[in-house]
Parts: sequence; structure tokens; C-alpha cells
Amino acid sequence: MSAPVLVTGATGFLGHTLCPYLVERGYRLRALVRTSSAWEFLSPLGVELAWGDVCDAETVRAAAEGCRMVVHAAGKFRFWGQREDFFAVNLDGTRNVLEAARQAGTERFIFISTIAVIGAPRAQVTIDETYPPTPWDAYQRSKLEAERLTLRYHQEHGLPALVLRPGAFYGPGSRYAFNRLFFGDLLKGLPVQIHGGRRITFPVYIRDVAQGIALSLERGRPGEIYDICGPSMSHREVNSIVDGLLGYRTRRLDAPSWAMLTLARAWTWLSRYTGREPYYPLNLALYVFYDWRISSEKAQRELGFVPTPFEEGARATLAWYREIGVGPTNWLTRLVASITRREL
Repeated sequence: MSAPVLVTGATGFLGHTLCPYLVERGYRLRALVRTSSAWEFLSPLGVELAWGDVCDAETVRAAAEGCRMVVHAAGKFRFWGQREDFFAVNLDGTRNVLEAARQAGTERFIFISTIAVIGAPRAQVTIDETYPPTPWDAYQRSKLEAERLTLRYHQEHGLPALVLRPGAFYGPGSRYAFNRLFFGDLLKGLPVQIHGGRRITFPVYIRDVAQGIALSLERGRPGEIYDICGPSMSHREVNSIVDGLLGYRTRRLDAPSWAMLTLARAWTWLSRYTGREPYYPLNLALYVFYDWRISSEKAQRELGFVPTPFEEGARATLAWYREIGVGPTNWLTRLVASITRREL
């Protein structure tokens, strides 16, 4: 029997798609999981469970022992939070996994980063792997530092490691970030947009991230970075496709930029006292007030990566939202939804 592939982050949004995807392709998996996580779906897949946490070096070392390859997908991603929490998981946790992989003599190490490490994109510039990162917040800084540490382990210790930078995840299985902004809020009767939908976003279907990982296990070049993303699209284009799939056109509320930023600043300030993430955190502005023109040409050329058409991924995402019963939840959002919908 072949040695297993260790997967961290197996119970997260990506992990729920990645693990079945790799199993379907004949990989034997071992997952590092916390007892408190939703790990039950892994057992029917035949995934071996290793109890632990990326922040616990000893459990990571035990999980990596005997593994042929490592996919390090665990990380803390939020638009709001404490700096030390991001660095503890994203940087220190990555250090633990890298060292465990080095000691285990693994043949391939894949670190899942994010295109967001580049910070605020410059206007009219297409972003590829050579774009100089200038991270904006603690999440982005912690991921960029973890990228650099991963590549140093390749250069200094000979670990065959590479970095994948996916775009903004969307697809069945999450109600956060891109999914919430372009699917969930709309279905709940909160059709808000800024700048008339002109800004450019950078979606990647969650199954395409799994595709990029599987291709990297076989073809990725150690020491390299690969952007994994679908075609960049304007918010208006995304909205038009979603409307077409729903069968009605929504009159979106074009909120003034100053008003949304003022609300985000106030909400973020208030969160210092509530300890809860604001619905519109200030750090979200980086993703919706800038144009993210991304090229995944390198991944397509070297890995054979083929992005899923957005309409196909959006159809699956909307089907999942229907399955979990998401829709207007109170009289106000139901009223807004009824007013803003127009039949196509």
C-alpha cells in the first residue's frame, strides 16, 4: 500500500471538497484533525485520522511520520481578528508542518496561500506570480510570511515545497466571504453593491482549488508559486449570471462608497467591545473597492489547470444554498427582496 498524503485543514471549506477529490483520484489520505472539528465525513472516505492541531508541533510530527506528501491547507482566514491569532496559526502552524515534513522526508509539500497577499492591487495591472506583495492586514502578512518560510525550507533544507495562491473561494459548503457577498446576501434580501458593480473580483470555484492541488502533487515544480483562479469578472457580470440562474433580475442598492466605509469603520470600532466580527468589517473594503485582475496562465501552462466556467460553479452554489434553506429571514429582508426582484 502506498504511503499516505497528509492533509491539514481537512475539515475546512476547502478540505470538505479536497479530501473526496483526492480519494476519487486514488490517493490514500491521512488528515490532521482536532477532536472538536466536524471530521465525521472523513471516515466513510477511508481517510486515516490523526488527532492534533497545527499549533501543536508534537502532534504534527506524529501525523507526518510515514507520509509521502503533505498538503498544508490549514489556516485562519477572517476579515477581522487579532494579529497574534493569525500569526499563531498561519505562520507558527506552518513552521510546525514544514519541520514535520522535513523530518519525515516527504517528497512534496504544498502550501495553500492566497492571492490576497499582494495587498491592494494597482489600477489597470494584471496580477501574476511576479507581482510584488504589499500586504494590508494581519491575515495577509501572516500568509505571506508563511509563503516565504515555505520557500526557505525548499532553498535551505531541500524540502520539495511549492506555494499555491488561490483566488476568492466560492462554491458549496461556505456562507462566508465571496459566497455571502454574491449569493447569501442576495438570497436573504440584502442586494447591496458599490461603484455600480464596476469593480473586478477574482473568484475561484472550490473544486478548482482541489484540481490545482491534485495537479501540483504530480506536476508542480518545487520552489515555485502558482496562482489558481478563474477569469476575473466585474461585480456586475457576476450579478448578471446569478440573476440569470435565479430567473429574475434584482435591483441592487448602489450604496455610496463613503457610506459603506463609514459604516464599516463604525462597526469595526464597535467590535472592540463586542468581541464579534462586524457584518461589514473594514478589511473587507480591500476586496470590494479594488480591481483584482488575475492571471492563472502559469498554472494553466505548467500544471494543466482548467478553470470551471463561473456559471457552472454558480449553479452548484445556488443549489447548495437551496438545500440548506437560505432565503429572506425576516419581514424587512422579505419586503426588500420582493421590491427588488424583476422577472427576466
